[in-house]
Amino acid sequence: MLWSGWGDPAEAAPLPDTVIGLLRDLLGVEPRGSGPVALEDVTVPEPEGEPAARRALVAAVGGEEHVRTDPEARIRHTRGKSTPDLLRIRAGDVTDVPAAVVLPASHDEVLAVLGACAEHGLAVVPFGGGTSVVGGLAPERRGPFVALDLRRMDGLLALDPVSRTATLQPGLRAPRAEALLAEHGFTLGHFPQSYEWATIGGFAATRSSGQASAGYGRFDEMVLGLTLATPRGTLDTGRAPRSAAGPDLRQLVLGSEGAFGVITAVTVRIRPVPPVRVYEGWRFDSFEEGTTALRRLAQDGPRPTVLRLSDETETLVGLAQPDAIGSGPRESSAGCLAVVGHEGTEEDTAHRGERAAAVLRACGGTPLGEEPGRRWAGGRYSAPYLRDALLDAGALVETLETATFWSRVPELYAAVRDALTGTLTEAGTPPLVMCHISHVYENGASLYFTVVSAQGEDAVAHWTRAKHAANEAILAAGGTISHHHGVGTDHRDWYLREAGPLGVDALRAVKRRLDPDGVLNPGVLLPAD
Repeated sequence: MLWSGWGDPAEAAPLPDTVIGLLRDLLGVEPRGSGPVALEDVTVPEPEGEPAARRALVAAVGGEEHVRTDPEARIRHTRGKSTPDLLRIRAGDVTDVPAAVVLPASHDEVLAVLGACAEHGLAVVPFGGGTSVVGGLAPERRGPFVALDLRRMDGLLALDPVSRTATLQPGLRAPRAEALLAEHGFTLGHFPQSYEWATIGGFAATRSSGQASAGYGRFDEMVLGLTLATPRGTLDTGRAPRSAAGPDLRQLVLGSEGAFGVITAVTVRIRPVPPVRVYEGWRFDSFEEGTTALRRLAQDGPRPTVLRLSDETETLVGLAQPDAIGSGPRESSAGCLAVVGHEGTEEDTAHRGERAAAVLRACGGTPLGEEPGRRWAGGRYSAPYLRDALLDAGALVETLETATFWSRVPELYAAVRDALTGTLTEAGTPPLVMCHISHVYENGASLYFTVVSAQGEDAVAHWTRAKHAANEAILAAGGTISHHHGVGTDHRDWYLREAGPLGVDALRAVKRRLDPDGVLNPGVLLPAD
């Protein structure tokens, strides 16, 4: 992973001149005076902590080589990949740098690390792929902390082809997990935009949702069992696919973001690799018309594997097909573009495709063939690279997401869009605000916004004000503060309001019981004590 941006540096590409010109003419974006600082020019403070603490960590993980304190390792484990995170690290700001990077290889070693940290007053931040975009890797600390990098825990522990389950370690990156399962003819079917870098443990800890969620479900719906290491011991959950034996403790671990413990194993539902994947484009005259079509499919079927709808602005810009941005007008650039995908056997995909097409036509949709779908599938992991290129060009670009019930989608869509547009325009940087629906349910859907504007004098402060306004609009319009990005520190204050005082007290009680010394990700999900 690029230390100051997203992904593989070899995959990065500059913006076309036409896009740079549009940014300048439409949004007033001007090139920055300089690019990111060089890695070797970043000054990192000496590691905090006592020698006894380091000795305890080394003993916990079986060797000096698994406790890294060199500057590069620490820099690469500083914060996540939100736009504010990137703006800070590109400027050489490493105020949130860990004192050490610790790499355990087993559940028992994780327990030993947590015990050592509790004994020596070190906070612990679990670290998978480093892809958090909500401040989930920047604890509110009163002292030194360590990044607990789980990359050595990257195996397929068990696979049950009869029950169609697999047990995976948390540091396993998604592409490697898919490759291991494919050797046995199976897939998870979980393909979020962070797919190339995110890990199994991170998916569970944040309740991730993939781009094929209409067919495969969210990651939390795939999870059948979890093992959690805490400073007080081990929590094992999930003896059966469903149970009436009290509240489901799996749900307590899912979405806990490292605040209650460290996930060390995940048992998931798996499915056979589909022999056929077909993705098509459909055009609708308006976002409202397209939303109705998505609701019809989500509620009455047949539900496609992939179902997403870009609003007019996102369609015009071409963000649903990022590899085509800057290539000129296309047939799918007018109105609203929907991408509809079917996966399965040839007979099944053909049958479901015909039935879905009948619904889409009845709702006003016009078929565009497979070319828009192929473009989406080919570029669906490209957007974070595009963000880096926009930052290089001097633009401010960030995303946020929410979800609500179908009846509230129009109100929530308008409220968030107006809050972002109004706040940034008032600050002198009128934005381009785009949105799509990419996760649908019988009762509602998510809204995913992308915002582009000039950076202003202080880009981080500039976005913080806009994000605050959007968060307020989300709660006021009845949306949830996050559908799949998580809480972290960025959403925490609004999450507390969403959960309510009694709910927060219950979560604090769990935190105190599992983590009495408050060493686990302090300030993430819940305020630090």
